[in-house]
Amino acid sequence: MDSPVPPRPAEQGPRRRDRHGRGMRGPVAPPQVPLSTSRSESFRDLVRDSVDRLERRWPQLSDVDFLVLEVPETLEDTVPLGSSDPATKDRPARIMVYRRPVEIRTKNRDERALLVHEVVVEQVAELLGLAPESVDPRYGQE
Repeated sequence: MDSPVPPRPAEQGPRRRDRHGRGMRGPVAPPQVPLSTSRSESFRDLVRDSVDRLERRWPQLSDVDFLVLEVPETLEDTVPLGSSDPATKDRPARIMVYRRPVEIRTKNRDERALLVHEVVVEQVAELLGLAPESVDPRYGQE
């Protein structure tokens, strides 16, 4: 005589462990911890910090678009770290900082921050027709 198969017990809330018994997967770090920011976000923050520093002294920079691009669009003999385009009637002036070439030339975040600032200062100076030392008196000293 066959015995009837008992009904399956109802699910009792979410599973606490995966099938290997290691627990549920979750984020490595909460979003407010710097570990959870990507390299590109961190680089963008460095550019923004540099621009904020310069805007205090040069308010006209608020009309300039600052862009972070992965690599330059055109291939040349030397790889630029940044470039600038003057304003046209259709768009404001732009300064581009190239993330990958800057990252390749630096070993850590401090070096990267210094190089990003130098690139931004050089491009602002080129755009304004000034010497980098007049844009930021501390240029080249750090």
